[in-house]
Amino acid sequence: MKIEFFKRHEQAVLPVYGSKEAAGADISSIEATIIPPGEHRLIDTGLDCRLPQGYEIQVRPRSGLAGKKQVTVLNTPGTVDPDYTGPLKVILINHGKEIFSVEVGDRIAQIVIAPITQAVFSFTNETRDTERGAAGFGSTGGITNAS
Repeated sequence: MKIEFFKRHEQAVLPVYGSKEAAGADISSIEATIIPPGEHRLIDTGLDCRLPQGYEIQVRPRSGLAGKKQVTVLNTPGTVDPDYTGPLKVILINHGKEIFSVEVGDRIAQIVIAPITQAVFSFTNETRDTERGAAGFGSTGGITNAS
């Protein structure tokens, strides 16, 4: 599949896959900024995307930034719809305790190309019973309290 990008800024670079079988391609910043602890910034990539109909871009965190610096994508996964024609930007948030610096060219997030499935929504007059029922958060096990 071929995805085309319009380069809106001279510093913009195409997304790059980090390995032969990587699902996500790294995207980079065209601006330098700092993100203080507990704050977020909207970071520009300098790119506009030309997605084929029926596909979306999912903007996801880079695991290294999240694990080492506690910096992640605030609205993860962010969605870029195929009919969106504006700039590709990323909302980063700093959950760490130190100021995080973004430099021009830094890889700030990753994108995954995914097919879109749209459902047909409707109301019904019937409820359904299952073994689980309405039990929610933590009800299927896996979390225990150590005493």
